Amino acid sequence: MALGGQIYTIFFKKSSTYFLTLCAGAFFFERFADGFSDSIFNSINKGKQWHDIKHLYGQPPEEEE
Repeated sequence: MALGGQIYTIFFKKSSTYFLTLCAGAFFFERFADGFSDSIFNSINKGKQWHDIKHLYGQPPEEEE
């Protein structure tokens, strides 16, 4: 049996395993796509975000009572 046939038998033959495979695939794809798009956004906006300029604005001095 070819590799494609084994994959079909394990993951896609029954509707319950097909549904579980789709849900797991969607979950991992979302995690990958979210991380990838965040890294692109951060590289485009480098130096413009709060975590990049936070050190420029010091903490206000604490007041003593």
